Amino acid sequence: MDQLKENEVFLAFATYTTIVVAKMMLMGPLTAYYRLTRGSFSNEEDVSRKSAEEKKRLLKPHPDVERVKRCHQNDLENIIPFAVVGMLYALTGPELSAALLHFRIFACSRVFHTIAYIGVLPQPSRGLSWILGMLVTYSMAYKVLSAVLFL
Repeated sequence: MDQLKENEVFLAFATYTTIVVAKMMLMGPLTAYYRLTRGSFSNEEDVSRKSAEEKKRLLKPHPDVERVKRCHQNDLENIIPFAVVGMLYALTGPELSAALLHFRIFACSRVFHTIAYIGVLPQPSRGLSWILGMLVTYSMAYKVLSAVLFL
């Protein structure tokens, strides 16, 4: 464990992965906030004490809630692969400057992606931030495969 504490690349990986995972975890409470403020619930038990008419109204999807849920789903589809590939990448012993560039670009792209998604910024802002994050993950995957296949 002490070796990991001395490994600057691993510490950078741990820092930026924690940032994006924490951001992803905040999407759950954000979804709950949007559900409560928009009056849009997905489970019958959430509105069990309401009248039949209110239940019908409250169990309908709301566009804002659906948008936050899609953003959260996108985080799951991108942050989990980043964490796995980034861990393997950190173990290949990359230069600190290259690793920091990968980790920082990914973290910034995911934060901006969420701002663009939730804030409904005009395209291509959301798409470009998604592509940038994917390219970072693919770049790290290439470095991992290169290190393993071309020893």
